[in-house]
Amino acid sequence: MGSVGEMRDEIQPRSYWRWSKQDFFPEESFKNWNTYRSALSQTCFRFKDRLVSRSEDSNELGDLRKQSENDMKRCLNWWDLTWFGFGSVIGAGIFVLTGQESHDHAGPAIVLSYVASGISAMLSVFCYTEFAVEIPVAGGSFAYLRVELGDFAAFITAGNILLESIVGSAAVARAWTSYFTTLLNRHSNSLRIHTNLKHGYNLLDPIAVGVLAIASTLAMISTRKTSYFNWIASAINTVVILFVIVAGYAHANTSNLSPFLPNGAKGVFEAAAIVYFAYGGFDNIATMAEETKNPSRDIPLGLLGSMSIITVIYCLMALSLSMMQKYTDIDRNAAYSVAFQSVGMKWAKYLVALGALKGMTTVLLVGALGQARYTTHIARAHMIPPWFALVHPQTGTPINATLLITICSACIAFFSSLDVLATYWGLSPNGWIGYTITVPLWFFATMGISVFLPQQRTPKVWGVPLVPWFPSLSIATNLFLMGSLKAEAFIRFSVCTIVMLVYYVFFGLHATYDMAHQQHKQESIKLPEADNMGNAGP
Repeated sequence: MGSVGEMRDEIQPRSYWRWSKQDFFPEESFKNWNTYRSALSQTCFRFKDRLVSRSEDSNELGDLRKQSENDMKRCLNWWDLTWFGFGSVIGAGIFVLTGQESHDHAGPAIVLSYVASGISAMLSVFCYTEFAVEIPVAGGSFAYLRVELGDFAAFITAGNILLESIVGSAAVARAWTSYFTTLLNRHSNSLRIHTNLKHGYNLLDPIAVGVLAIASTLAMISTRKTSYFNWIASAINTVVILFVIVAGYAHANTSNLSPFLPNGAKGVFEAAAIVYFAYGGFDNIATMAEETKNPSRDIPLGLLGSMSIITVIYCLMALSLSMMQKYTDIDRNAAYSVAFQSVGMKWAKYLVALGALKGMTTVLLVGALGQARYTTHIARAHMIPPWFALVHPQTGTPINATLLITICSACIAFFSSLDVLATYWGLSPNGWIGYTITVPLWFFATMGISVFLPQQRTPKVWGVPLVPWFPSLSIATNLFLMGSLKAEAFIRFSVCTIVMLVYYVFFGLHATYDMAHQQHKQESIKLPEADNMGNAGP
């Protein structure tokens, strides 16, 4: 009777809303203080084990997904992913950065800056597409890294990607408030609460918190319904963008394109490093592979298709602005609004603000979807508490992971101004000598890889073309953009990475070690059982 009762307990589904220690720290290392001290004493051994061990495709696709207890619903196709691509990428960046960089650095050649940054983004998109097609789970690049480079590399990469996403969402939410005040014809800080806190943190923004909460609530209710909302919002935003392009060309003056390169090639690439931000967000689409009906077809069509169209749209918008107004007269803060006023269309500033608001709303919405799914797979591996891996049985969405990301973004958005959240870029004026050395080094190093190192993994369905040249060029262009960051960005990166390493040494390392070895024990038990069943007679 007792065994029957135990079986019933195991079969009965557990409540989604639970808060026990077992749900957050179920691993043997955290059973009590003695087991934790024992785990800490083995830190070096365990770190070496996690450093050299690799996950398997089957593990990412099968065993880890069981940690969520319920499956996400496969309800997306290439059409949904294409619109999610629009929703995740086209936000405030194109409206804000174009005028700023045209005025300060590139001039009319800002269109070439968008071409350069678009090519860089597309190279990364090729890589993310392969990740999602080869291992179609919510983890995207995280799952792929666990298979290829192991837990430690995956943890550091995932931590920084999530940090970037959280800060980026907070910045977009703050910008949402600023554009909303434009629609109301009020000062940008008029809806924020003024305090005596330190400058940069003294303007509290409850509206930004509210927008994040609404976007996350929609994301938690249903992926399919979120897709419908994204279609509508992105369609409205597309209409606004088409108006900006058509109206801009209707009032074009080609004399404004001269001089085309006021600051030479240096100005073009300096601007390209900054406008790359306008392409951010495409990685969120890769994390939706688990909810895609046919990942091998839908993800390449949706991701590559949307990014190609977005690059063309950005170039057309940048060119229309440059032809409407002389680059020296472009307003850095409200480029399109002021440009339309200069040609007698004062009312257009409200349409531009509406388009930016719609774009930022979908960026937050798709960001909430993608970031939560990325977090879910990290929790499945027990790098963070597995409570965040749970998928709600009714909605089919990771509510706990969504709440984690939203609360972190909301706390930052409430206090931190855009000046604090934004990253400023700038090339070293004497950097060209370095590039003449590093470019040939990159070329010959990649050639050496191509000739002497065999490709260890052949994609099963869809892979990046021209390996290793395309992946190597993607790495090189991203390093080029990183090289234009100021010292403050690297200081923040270093501090955040140190915090992540401290967490990993004291918690993440031991949880993932226990998780991996528990799976090995289960596999070793299953093998003899399978052999015995095979040897048993009829």
